[in-house]
This record gives sequence, structure tokens and C-alpha cells, in this order.
Amino acid sequence: QVHLAEAGGGLVQAGASLRLSCAFSGGYFNGYAMTWFRQNPGKERAFVAGISRTSGDTLYADSLKGRFTISKNAAENTAYLQMNSLKPEDTGVYYCAARTTQRNNVYYNTPEAYTAWGQGTQVTVSF
Repeated sequence: QVHLAEAGGGLVQAGASLRLSCAFSGGYFNGYAMTWFRQNPGKERAFVAGISRTSGDTLYADSLKGRFTISKNAAENTAYLQMNSLKPEDTGVYYCAARTTQRNNVYYNTPEAYTAWGQGTQVTVSF
């Protein structure tokens, strides 16, 4: 069974950077597409960024393009989300999700498509 563990969240000021990590275990890492979602109280989980199983394709929420970068490191079995120029509206709990797939592109960007989830890591960006 796939297990995901996020780390790297925290409290930062606007303009700062954070790098979130998602440690993957229990499966073949290169067989899984990885995605980050964000959730705020009372709201549904929103797509942030996704990367294909082979890292050949990435997809970002339109509002985040140019500030966030998703990556995978197969040697470490870890996915990353580099977040730069953080804004208060980036605040939320960030969840890592994984889905086994044969596709080489980022095809799934809704929470319902993902079967494995981490516990989440809180990111708070102050003014």
C-alpha cells in the first residue's frame, strides 16, 4: 500500500519561499503521477500542481504559474513543490496525492482521481 508523507510547511512572510516534500513508499515511484492540492477551512481541495509518472509533463493551476515548481526525484522516491514569492492567499493545508497510471502526461487534476494521500502540511503566509 502506498504511503505518502509531506514535510516542509511553516509560517513565513509574504515574498518568502518554501519547499514542500512528499516522501513516497510502498509502490513503484515511477509508475505514479504525483499531485499537490491545497485546502482551506470550509472549502474543497483545490489543484495546485501535478507531474506525470516519468516527470515529462507538468501542470499548474493558472494562478500559480511561474511561482511554483513541481518535481520528482526517483533516486529519493520523493516529490517536491518549490513555492516562491509566496502570497497570503497561498495559505492552506497542502496535500500530496498519488495515482498509478500508464499515461505519460498529467491527466488527472481532481481529488476524486487520486487514491493515495498524505496527512497534509500547513503553510501560512503572513502579510
